Amino acid sequence: MVEDRTTDGTRIAQLLSSEVSGREDSGLDALDVMNTDPDVEPSADGELAYEVGRDGDSETLAEVYVQPERVRVEFREGVDVAAEVAEGVDLCVRPKAVRPPRTLVFVEDGAAVKRATDVFVAVLDE
Repeated sequence: MVEDRTTDGTRIAQLLSSEVSGREDSGLDALDVMNTDPDVEPSADGELAYEVGRDGDSETLAEVYVQPERVRVEFREGVDVAAEVAEGVDLCVRPKAVRPPRTLVFVEDGAAVKRATDVFVAVLDE
């Protein structure tokens, strides 16, 4: 049996954006995808594709960066919750040593998008 996996960073970012902005369950309707760059090209360091914020609020909750074979989500809020939940759903997680600190969550294939949305829900519920 052949297993199809979406491992294109641009496509993963599109799927995540659709999940965040399109789902109305689990509180995701409280999120907005903002400042999108429809022409973003992936790079090894990651290029900013869009930001995710709370509905009606201009503050950024997380930034989504596109890399060739994955997406990096940088959580600016709820960094401890994001790290705990992401580890719990088997996503790769790293802290980012900046002030204020951030949590990096890596989404490495299309199937991981649903798990990444669980992280957003947990941060919202904090």
